[in-house]
Amino acid sequence: MDTATPLAYLAGLQQRIVAGLEAIEGGAFRSDAWTRAEGGGGVSRLIEGGRVFERGGVLFSHVTGDRLPPSATAHRPELAGRVWEAMGVSLVLHPRNPFAPTVHLNVRFFVAQKANAEAIWWFGGGMDLTPYYGFADDAVHFHRCCRKALAPFGDEVHARYKKWCDEYFYLKHRNEARGVGGIFYDDLDEGGFERCFALTRSVGDQFLNAYAPIVARRKDTPFTDRERDFQLYRRGRYVEFNLVWDRGTLFGLQSKGRTEAILMSMPPLALWRYDWRPEAGTPEAALTTDFLVAKDWLT
Repeated sequence: MDTATPLAYLAGLQQRIVAGLEAIEGGAFRSDAWTRAEGGGGVSRLIEGGRVFERGGVLFSHVTGDRLPPSATAHRPELAGRVWEAMGVSLVLHPRNPFAPTVHLNVRFFVAQKANAEAIWWFGGGMDLTPYYGFADDAVHFHRCCRKALAPFGDEVHARYKKWCDEYFYLKHRNEARGVGGIFYDDLDEGGFERCFALTRSVGDQFLNAYAPIVARRKDTPFTDRERDFQLYRRGRYVEFNLVWDRGTLFGLQSKGRTEAILMSMPPLALWRYDWRPEAGTPEAALTTDFLVAKDWLT
């Protein structure tokens, strides 16, 4: 299997996304190349304290190892004893303006090999949107782009991956969705390598179309301390999900990845309050009642 093809695509995807985001920001992202003692490395493209993005990163990694961490072999015991290779692009963007949503994208390829045995490989990925103040047109646009990315691969694929996203990005300890969802898939090998690679490329290629128009129309909306305070409160939920439930965070830490890159997804500022609830009828309450619920945004 020629893993150089996904590798070349992913490296190029990072460059294209960063160029699009720098045009929105009006400034450059920092570049930080790193290596991993156990094998491989990557390039982190970061921004902190930007005019539009208070914190964000677009990370490319290509790492190898002789033994997989427990988080990987727990649900795939057949991977034990294999050498492995993982590559991907992962991004999280935390805009400064409370009316502009946080966004996440991940596209990745994994292969594990052993002498005299067939290689085990799969693709994974997806993107999801986490608003602090809900706008139906933002949610509809984002989900339309997600559907467009998956449309060439079967009529049922988008509905299945949307449901998977709703179920995965869910704070079980709060009985609450992280955001308005998007698409998510993992362990994808059905239909063969070329189909799975094409699907993953389609998801990656659709990201800027899905997110750039949203942040462009929200980034300059006037806001007060009230909206900023609520944004920081809701960012706390983002931290909770990534540290408690996210498998990617756990895999990265257990596989001795670069901690600075793995925890780049954390917002620069967040806050928590004891048992605080927004007043009924406010925009803050509407986020939970109208947006943080699983629904079909395209009907």
